[in-house]
Amino acid sequence: MNSFKRPEYFTFDNGPRASLAFSVSEYQQRLNGLRAIMAEHDVATVVLTSMHNIAYYSGFLYCAFGRPYGMVVTQDNATTVSANIDGGQPARRGAFENVVYTDWKRDNYWRAVKSLSSPGKVGIEGDHLSLQQSTKLAEFLGTPETVDLAAATMFQRMAKSAAEITLIKECARICDHGGEAVRDAIKLGTREIDVAMAGRDAMELEIARSFPDSEIRDSWVWFQSGLNTDGAHNPVTTRALESGDILSLNTFPMISGYYTALERTLFLGEPDKASLDIWQANVDAHELGISLIQPGAKCSDICAGINDFFEARDLLQYRSFGYGHSFGVLSHYYGREAGLELREDIDTVLEPGMVVSMEPMLTIPEGTAGAGGYREHDILVITEDGAENITGFGYGPEHNIVAT
Repeated sequence: MNSFKRPEYFTFDNGPRASLAFSVSEYQQRLNGLRAIMAEHDVATVVLTSMHNIAYYSGFLYCAFGRPYGMVVTQDNATTVSANIDGGQPARRGAFENVVYTDWKRDNYWRAVKSLSSPGKVGIEGDHLSLQQSTKLAEFLGTPETVDLAAATMFQRMAKSAAEITLIKECARICDHGGEAVRDAIKLGTREIDVAMAGRDAMELEIARSFPDSEIRDSWVWFQSGLNTDGAHNPVTTRALESGDILSLNTFPMISGYYTALERTLFLGEPDKASLDIWQANVDAHELGISLIQPGAKCSDICAGINDFFEARDLLQYRSFGYGHSFGVLSHYYGREAGLELREDIDTVLEPGMVVSMEPMLTIPEGTAGAGGYREHDILVITEDGAENITGFGYGPEHNIVAT
């Protein structure tokens, strides 16, 4: 009989800590902000469960694959909780302590969380903690009073540090680099997937060159053509490009969980007059929106200004979504700072240190003159006296008509 006693959880610091995207002091400052939130709400323990918050406060970006992950924060300690399948990588890729739970007995994750918790109120992420895991929390932590800190942590993440802005600017540069590779790959008869791969490969190689100590993961390109441009997040297909196609270029390099984007409308060959007029109207709206992004401006007011512009041109009914959003630790499959979006229902006031996009999109239905999806996207850093546009890739008919 095997006499080995299997632990429920343990520590596994296997090798030296890796170089992280930010200094340990940067992560400590973020924790200080979280602990101030905890004190304000009389919370003894926070159990973070989302990829974005765990990455923001510790540097560790997990890959769930059906297993729960967490970060337990008290006023004295901060510890990530990871699955045994990841070995020592979470300890190496995080700024603080890490505990590994085993899957030899169900709910060892919650036993590890319990061992790290302090008695009292528990802070949670109400927009992420599932009903099933919420029941487990109550079972293992003694049915504590819970406080939803999702919004408070989101507002903390919305104000970027100088170090974050430096990284975001580099990410935006790599967006442009990927965009150039995409534009160079556009040829008559080339498939969407081939163009997308060219952009992704270019970005990943540049990330590896510029950030040799970073994780190389999760960067992607959406390149859409013709009818497939009608949605901003439509997947890449094997459709071959045809003369006269409207095209949508979207590059997304990911560095340590930090998201940036470049999005542009292009045409393969000269667009017809109806398409050119709609494209130019969207470009004009884009430039208007950029001019409205200033410290002290309210998100809903920026949205209203662009709505008025489109309404005066009988185009507002073709608007697809809000006009921009925040940047930072987010991705298409986790995280979003919903309190900083340029929409009618968001009244957040822009402040220095925030980072937002301007990205108007018009979708003209098939069978209508100028059919297709038109979108431009720049990233702006709010400063003390204005906004710095950190996107360099050209936009509009002057730059993005590709010869057949």
